[in-house]
Amino acid sequence: MHESVSTVDAGTTALTGLIRTLRDLPGGADDAARIDRIRLLEELKSTAAAVQARETAEFAASQRQAQLDAGVRAERADRGIASQIGLARRVSHFQARRYVGWAKILTAELPATFAQLQAGKTSEWRAMLVARETAWLSREHRAAVDAELAPKLEPLGDKRVETEAKKAAYRIDPSGFVNRLSNSANDRRVSLRPAPDAMTRLTALLPVAQGVAVYAALSRHADTNIATGDERGRGQVMADTLVERVTGQTTAEQVPVEVNLVIDTDTLLGDGTEPALIDGVPIPATTARDLALRPDAPRWLRRLYTRPDTGDLVAMDSKRRLFTRNQRRFIALRDQTCRTPWCEAPIRHTDHTHPAQRGGPTSLGNGGGLCVACNIAKQAPGWHARPGPAGIIDIFTPTGHHYTSRPPSLPRSRQKHSPLEQQLAEYLREACRATHAA
Repeated sequence: MHESVSTVDAGTTALTGLIRTLRDLPGGADDAARIDRIRLLEELKSTAAAVQARETAEFAASQRQAQLDAGVRAERADRGIASQIGLARRVSHFQARRYVGWAKILTAELPATFAQLQAGKTSEWRAMLVARETAWLSREHRAAVDAELAPKLEPLGDKRVETEAKKAAYRIDPSGFVNRLSNSANDRRVSLRPAPDAMTRLTALLPVAQGVAVYAALSRHADTNIATGDERGRGQVMADTLVERVTGQTTAEQVPVEVNLVIDTDTLLGDGTEPALIDGVPIPATTARDLALRPDAPRWLRRLYTRPDTGDLVAMDSKRRLFTRNQRRFIALRDQTCRTPWCEAPIRHTDHTHPAQRGGPTSLGNGGGLCVACNIAKQAPGWHARPGPAGIIDIFTPTGHHYTSRPPSLPRSRQKHSPLEQQLAEYLREACRATHAA
């Protein structure tokens, strides 16, 4: 791979020097310093991403103008621009084209979000999410969303940024949002991509109601099976059930599938160790033999002929320790996702913020929704958390760093309530307090 070298200017020289400085950065004095450096490096990445987006937008504009000046028709004046960006960023044309579009919106029409990125207060992906979720709005509406959302970006994770941007866009243009949703349903599809360790990712892009219904059905079936003694993991049961229901087979392993498995004769029929290929993805010899020779599914063999010297292809043939059900439901509705900042994984455990063994009460104020990994992590030495008002949780790590977790905002009316509605709300609050006290 060869890359051409352009004329070096002062900015390029400065960036080259920065890279060299970072490469030679001495190790941190202690773990606290390492955490500080990790945070600063993350901010540096965000600032670099902002500069890169600015350079991309300016490059695209300059290239387009140059093509127009050369007599290229306006509808063709963008050709090749994304390809150049893709080569420079070492990404595909598709990714580069999408990035160029987002960079233009971010730098020209989302100044507050761009400023947050430039200051290192949010990540490149989160800034691009704002650009993506507002791309369909008018310039004026996009500016309004930008002004509202940008100051809130720093504590938000990926999912929250996407959700808040969608909500803001909906509030400012409800009819346009609905039209966009109706049109996006035409993009529903199923795709297949290779994954590490001889696995694949089968992905379905569905309207939200259908996707939630499919996942809920698989989840319920898995929970039922596990409750009746199934020794497989929850994810394994869901995956196997998906295969069985789509293909109509009794078990997932019995599905007859024709795949392009390329395997040499010694590996197939002997004890060869040469990795095989499935659509270009290498898999271990033993896995390939098991797939090709398993007795429970039909198989078809097609011979491929290669040159023996080079291998080139030439031919083919409360006091209670546990939270109550209603308490767990309340916490799940309040927290929505794992309460560790920026995690946003599904809630699997409802746990005491101040541990029960240290006197922490089994109450809504001392409860938090966590994923399995975060619940395990906080058991490590040096971690502790402190519950605060309004569901706030203060988290302290072993290096002495402090993070504040706030529950996400829930839908609420922006209109002033009538006296009757206020009385009803107070009645419901009193009823909730009485239920929780019991």
